[in-house]
Amino acid sequence: MATGEVATQITLRHLETLSELRGAVELQQEIWGFSDIELLPLRLFVVAQKVGGQVIGAFDGERMIGFLLAIPGLKHGEIYLHSHMMGVQAPYRNLGVGRMLKLAQRDQALARNIKLVEWTFDPLEIKNAYFNIERLGAVVRRYVLNQYGTTTSHLHGGLPTDRCVAEWYLDSDRVLANLAGQRNPYVGIVERVAVPNDIAELRQNEPGRAREMQSGVSDAFLAHFQRRLAVTGFERSAGAGIYLFSQWPSN
Repeated sequence: MATGEVATQITLRHLETLSELRGAVELQQEIWGFSDIELLPLRLFVVAQKVGGQVIGAFDGERMIGFLLAIPGLKHGEIYLHSHMMGVQAPYRNLGVGRMLKLAQRDQALARNIKLVEWTFDPLEIKNAYFNIERLGAVVRRYVLNQYGTTTSHLHGGLPTDRCVAEWYLDSDRVLANLAGQRNPYVGIVERVAVPNDIAELRQNEPGRAREMQSGVSDAFLAHFQRRLAVTGFERSAGAGIYLFSQWPSN
């Protein structure tokens, strides 16, 4: 299935009925493989829908193949959205469905005069990092150690759930340029942190080595953020993904 074909076949809509919301919970279980106690429950999806959050589904025909869940928050007196979870079924990954969901999120947020969306992501997942930073135009200024504790998800490989916090300023020049395919020039880069491309394999097969790499990455991020640097770019090489740090205005 080509990316262009996905664009014409996949539809998006807000999830409203209990049946649809239950389908998102089941899809969450399929994608992450959490134990029951760690699953986000149906009632959270219902509450998010009722209190000004977003619960958006991606459908191939009548079959849900992806979803996005966001809840409202308050920062510096302004409403923003915390995008807590987005997942896409394995056969539909790398085909543009995640981008469709994020762009729909952005459009709906701006229509409500919401200018900021935040979410967390695993810094070892370099494909996600490239998507968040280069394709969407998010910046990163915060790093949280073991945010969710050690989980039962096979995707986490038993490692601590260290997370970067992505800040997506929806109507900024940076975001507008990235969404138009105009990469921001890598100017003023003062630090780089590399994550090897084979980290996912190491996480599954050599967790000890993966943990050592994770510790090195977390130490570097925390040190750079202490200097008030921010991740403003991401490069890919044959062997690694590379986070690029530069100065960024503090809020």
